[in-house]
Amino acid sequence: MSYEDVVVTAEGAVATVKINRPAKLNALRGKTIAELEDAIRTVGADRSVGVVVLTGEGDRAFSSGGDMEWERDGGLEDMDWELGNLILDCPKPIIARVSGYAIAAGNHIAYCCDFTIAAEHSIFGQNGPRVASPAGGYPVTHLAGIVGHKRAREMWMLCRRYTAQQMLDWGLVNAVVPKEELDAEVARWCDQLLTMSPTALKTVKRSFGKIVDRIGTKQIVDEVAPGFHQTGEQAEGARAFLEKRKPDFSRWR
Repeated sequence: MSYEDVVVTAEGAVATVKINRPAKLNALRGKTIAELEDAIRTVGADRSVGVVVLTGEGDRAFSSGGDMEWERDGGLEDMDWELGNLILDCPKPIIARVSGYAIAAGNHIAYCCDFTIAAEHSIFGQNGPRVASPAGGYPVTHLAGIVGHKRAREMWMLCRRYTAQQMLDWGLVNAVVPKEELDAEVARWCDQLLTMSPTALKTVKRSFGKIVDRIGTKQIVDEVAPGFHQTGEQAEGARAFLEKRKPDFSRWR
């Protein structure tokens, strides 16, 4: 598979899907999301693959979320997010290997994975309300099933930042290790999963996937705020982020 923003490699029965935009802290634009979706579909259908590792290039970020320049220019307007559903529906176990920032879309990609293994320096959190980047549906509500409703609302509505150890305590992360031990720890999890019955893993994963309400972000935004992207609220959030100032959302309350 040949992509521009994503690199896919295989070692034995482990396929690694890597976001490859380190200069942008592995931020996601439309092309990145489309390539990730195609890669997850492809490795999920590959019978030689037993486990998938999803990660980002370098140690600064797993993914910092949406590329704000892309969002400022209207990239979100026609975006219908499928990636989380594809992760949930992939018949292979998927491990999020997190080294650095897992923010906004980077965070909810990580918690949609079956397992999340993080380096000690990693930072987690959401960004949507801070920059008027609307999210809704299963990418939001799935978190409540992982950390509980109160913690999920705190994370999504206040946009605070959390350490890897805090996320281990909350249950969002499965293991935290020093950065230099991250690959070895991920390999241990992969090796153990590869000793398990692949059909039994599929049925267990499918069972967990059944409890997730699959309504998507676009449907929620269209219900709550028809024509949202023409109001200027999202543009104000993106511009403020890029200009390193606090946004003024008072006119849209």
